[in-house]
Amino acid sequence: MKVTVITLADEIFVLDVSEDLELENFKAFCEVESGFPAPEIMIAHNGMPLLDDKKSLKVLGIRDGDVVILQHMLNSSSNTSVLSSNSGLQTLDFSGIQVPTSSSSLTFQGSGANATSSRTNLEQDPKIIRDMFLANPDQLALLKQNNPRLADAFLTGNLDEFATVLKEQVEAKADRERQRIRMMNAHPFDTEAQRLIAEEIRQKNIEANMEAAMEFNPESFGTVVMLYINCRVNGFPVKAFIDSGAQTTIMSAACAERCHIMRLVDTRWAGVAKGVGVQKIIGRIHMVQIQIENDYLTTSFSVLEQQPMDMLLGLDMLKRHQASCKGHFNIVLQVTITTFFLWVNEVFYLFSCEEEQH
Repeated sequence: MKVTVITLADEIFVLDVSEDLELENFKAFCEVESGFPAPEIMIAHNGMPLLDDKKSLKVLGIRDGDVVILQHMLNSSSNTSVLSSNSGLQTLDFSGIQVPTSSSSLTFQGSGANATSSRTNLEQDPKIIRDMFLANPDQLALLKQNNPRLADAFLTGNLDEFATVLKEQVEAKADRERQRIRMMNAHPFDTEAQRLIAEEIRQKNIEANMEAAMEFNPESFGTVVMLYINCRVNGFPVKAFIDSGAQTTIMSAACAERCHIMRLVDTRWAGVAKGVGVQKIIGRIHMVQIQIENDYLTTSFSVLEQQPMDMLLGLDMLKRHQASCKGHFNIVLQVTITTFFLWVNEVFYLFSCEEEQH
């Protein structure tokens, strides 16, 4: 069976062992993976420490796919006494969790604490942070999305207001961190403490995943320019959005008015369009002539009441005319018609419509 082992230093490894394996032999396997001496290893399962080294994993209740916590004990000669007294809990090695909040932890870090403190002060200086956002518009855009309250304070231009909001958030974060550490130090094998440890490991895995993506796949954090083409509907110029994920071709009521085809809307086809959101369908225009380059095609439109995009070419039209998208350069229809996607500067003003829709 496979057992996942998690240490308080965020190390995770999987052991493939027999259910009849005794706990002391299981610790020996853990010693090879973690580097901690087997006599100094404490294994916890479901929030409870496992004390009898002679019992098998099956007897101790460990099943295939279970997760156990590996704790390094500082004093190998007093494992039992550590668990039998509250004072002994202070000998547990929590140094793997880098959250220096007490004077003892500062003493343990030695001269490195001063450097950490200086770096923290710089990271919390409102003027430095404000200048950083002024110099990096991309970071400001992320701030608006992830922390709108701080972004609103920044956009006021008032440094005092920005500093106040920043200080409140930093203090709130520090309070949560202190409370979490107090709980884990007081009851390290409590169910809630184990949940907090697991959550911390999960968050660090998320951060590691994002850092790897930023290093090896940075383009995934950029904005993808949507695909538009120039066309004419009933003789009027329209920038059409290409969406192969849309079931039907769509036009806004405002665009239908501009193209003088609103009079053709069949309200018997009224309904509701569901996708990212929900919008009311006024009706359907059964056949309209559209011009792409020098060729003329016919298509139908579902007219939406509050559609932000003028026109959206859906899968019904694309399949009917055998459209083929060639990367980000052009789209081919019926093999004989080729038209090019628009460049960013030609559709820049449409980005706001995309943001509102999503």
